[in-house]
Amino acid sequence: MVGQQKIILTPRYYLDNFRYVLDFVKRLYGNLLTDAESDFINRFEELSLDAQCLYVRFSNRKGLFFRANKLQYTEITDIPAATAELLRTGFIDSLSAHHVFQGEEALSVFTKPELLNLLPLEPEETKALGKEKKEYVVRYALNELDFGEIVTSLATHESVVKMNFEAEGMMVKYLFFGHRGGSMTEFAVRDLGMVNFERYDESKLTARFRTRKEVEDKLLISLTNEEFYGLKEAEAPADDIYNWFLNWNETRPELTEIAIPGYQKLVCRVGAYLERQKLPEQALSVYELSDRVPARERRVRLLFKNGAVEEALALCDEIAVSPLNAEERYFANDFREKILSVGDKKRTRKATTRFLLDAGSVNIPAAYRHHVEAGVMNYYLEHDFDAAFTENYPWRGLFGLVFWDIIYDANVSAIHHPLQRAPSDFYLPDFYLKRENLLKNRLTELTTKDDWRRHTGRMFNAKYGITNVLVDWSDELLTLVQRMIELLDIEQLRLILLEMARNVREHTRGFPDLLIWNEQGEYEFVEVKSPTDHLGPQQLHWLEFFQTIGVHGKVIRVVWEL
Repeated sequence: MVGQQKIILTPRYYLDNFRYVLDFVKRLYGNLLTDAESDFINRFEELSLDAQCLYVRFSNRKGLFFRANKLQYTEITDIPAATAELLRTGFIDSLSAHHVFQGEEALSVFTKPELLNLLPLEPEETKALGKEKKEYVVRYALNELDFGEIVTSLATHESVVKMNFEAEGMMVKYLFFGHRGGSMTEFAVRDLGMVNFERYDESKLTARFRTRKEVEDKLLISLTNEEFYGLKEAEAPADDIYNWFLNWNETRPELTEIAIPGYQKLVCRVGAYLERQKLPEQALSVYELSDRVPARERRVRLLFKNGAVEEALALCDEIAVSPLNAEERYFANDFREKILSVGDKKRTRKATTRFLLDAGSVNIPAAYRHHVEAGVMNYYLEHDFDAAFTENYPWRGLFGLVFWDIIYDANVSAIHHPLQRAPSDFYLPDFYLKRENLLKNRLTELTTKDDWRRHTGRMFNAKYGITNVLVDWSDELLTLVQRMIELLDIEQLRLILLEMARNVREHTRGFPDLLIWNEQGEYEFVEVKSPTDHLGPQQLHWLEFFQTIGVHGKVIRVVWEL
């Protein structure tokens, strides 16, 4: 932004942030730490300033092995002395024969020409390997040469060190962020002003984990998920992956509640992978481990395909009684009709297809073929309507602005660290259950349209630029939000926001593409469909919900004018 003062971080900002994380973890999770983890923190705090800086530099970089003579950090006054201290205190080790099982990672810190020069190779080997890629050279060295001799040869030219306490350091970060994806760079992103986070009274931040078992269960699922992706990337045979997963599942511990959502996702990922690999029976046996979306739908399809018609019908009935989202609700009825109509000459149509076929149509120039919504907007502009592209954007924004303080209320025990972008229960049923009274009270407080306009305007101005998982900031957001407030009844707005709150993951998507309106107060939310496009279940959910509460919405099918 023009005129914005450039932010310069202090030289040891990364150490300040790491120390903050250590203090935070000791305060919230000190009772959950193992002796080894507590010992790591205590020993780290006893290091000199330079040694602490160097170790944190190591921990923030990719990999475990580093070339000592390549280290260049201007804020560390004596890197050789800091390195020696880390070696003496066990925070790093010199490369040795004991690191043979990590040999690939150790050798990867060198370039191919450096390896050819440093490895104990015969001249003819060096010549032959010169034509190969670095990865081949590394594999050749590890397979054909003695690793001890490799280490000796490298050590005569250069010092390579390995960072220790990687498990303890990982656990400290895991406890702070609550998941494996957290990175210390998020502090720098915040401190540089690239992302603004909601500010909290840190005394109100609560622990994500209550017991050590919760920590270990959730971490187990994350590490198993990473192992699954590793097996796929290594192109392991699909049957081997299936057997690996079943063996893991049979031996895993009974999971605590906090780990169940991650486990369910993992089951669905493995099942979907096995389906793609043309292993339907194996996929079915995996999907049977979950009752979450989309496992039940996939089970119905696979059961029917395998000829287990009665089982497929029974599961359809089960889904129809308690659908978890719009996809399941429409699927249960549609697929049940499909099963029962087998043998009939007349083909059944899905609910989304029937709704689409009943929709009206407009003729749009084919020049808009790749910008279909823009073509329909232009059509309405030519017919004396104003039009705006909306889809989910203003609805998510309205929800975020109306309920901002409720979403980010640290008193609900779902905010666990200051860099959190959403409460930990945001996409779980708990979000609504724990806040139902707060949400309904807020909607009761907003008794007039002026109340809605003032509240959303005040929150927009007070929170502009602060990260909210539902609010994508732009100057047009408030205009669109207040346009919807003007056009809809207060009770309609309340019902829509409550429906969104009941299932934030699913119900913050699927809204119609456009809003059109005129000076007479006439309006419609319009879902635009090109000749090759389909209506999604979540889109149908909102169109039918709008009908139920009297909000004007429709589907428009586009017919191209050649």
